[in-house]
Amino acid sequence: MITDILFGLGSIIVGIGASYGLYWCLDQLVNRLPEKLQKALRAWAFLLPAATLLILILLIPLILTFVYSFMNDAQNRFVGFDNFVELFTDPAFVDVLINNFLWIAFVPAFTVASGLLFASLTNNVGPTREKIFKSLIFMPMAISFVSAATIWRFMYASVPPGREEVGLLNAIVQAFGGQPQAWLQMTDARVNSMLLMIIIVWLQTGFSMVLISAAIKAVPEETIEAARVDGASSIQLFWRIVFPQIWGTVMSVFITVLIMVMKIFDIVLAMTGGQFQTSVLGYMFYQEFFLNGNTGKASAIVAVLTLLIIPLMIVQVVTFRRQEAMR
Repeated sequence: MITDILFGLGSIIVGIGASYGLYWCLDQLVNRLPEKLQKALRAWAFLLPAATLLILILLIPLILTFVYSFMNDAQNRFVGFDNFVELFTDPAFVDVLINNFLWIAFVPAFTVASGLLFASLTNNVGPTREKIFKSLIFMPMAISFVSAATIWRFMYASVPPGREEVGLLNAIVQAFGGQPQAWLQMTDARVNSMLLMIIIVWLQTGFSMVLISAAIKAVPEETIEAARVDGASSIQLFWRIVFPQIWGTVMSVFITVLIMVMKIFDIVLAMTGGQFQTSVLGYMFYQEFFLNGNTGKASAIVAVLTLLIIPLMIVQVVTFRRQEAMR
């Protein structure tokens, strides 16, 4: 254990040292060139190490994944679209896709809505209370997904009849005269997924609130005062004056959470292990690659997930550029 830790730390130190050494060598090389060439090449020289790492760590594995998705599990024979045909004719994969689309439909919308609500409310209290409330709401962001799953397992915990309840949710249900439920094992599988979605909304609301709150505070006071002079109510002031001016930030938060949700894995692994029809694309890849050893099928799942995420990334970049152009 200690040896592994030392090896990991040593690898990090060597990597950082190599990066700084490469930057220093490039800087010395550029300094020896004529002045005109220095101006032209300095930026490219400093981009080269980062671009090299990006190609090695991200681009090449991505290309290889697409290549492997058209090969058999031994990666020694080209099978065409067989892996994709096997996926889309598998009822379990179709069910996983439906789960992913449910995550996409609900989590980003509820996260942005809750962030918008808390941002609006906390901006209208005193500075001291604003800091306290925002700190409390943002606090879950400091928790890892696995830690959050551990906390919420106690929330959803259920025990056999006759034993004392330890789950908070069932304790509340009993306090109001209801019957305890086996949460996350409901007969309606979509309810099980919804209960997992609540965890992500709880985690990401603070992130949404902080960005939207900053955008609201950046709205020019002149536009707000002009609307008040014209007799606009608080609701009209927000939806007709403030909201259109923070739309870029809202969309950025929405797409960021959307991309994160597309890749969701930790919560499903820690809470249900993909059981009770709660599996998603990220967990299905883990299951096929690490547990079943189906390299071709696992690569096809990643290829499908990548193709679904790419349009969202393009929209995010376009939205960011428009937001920057408006400043």
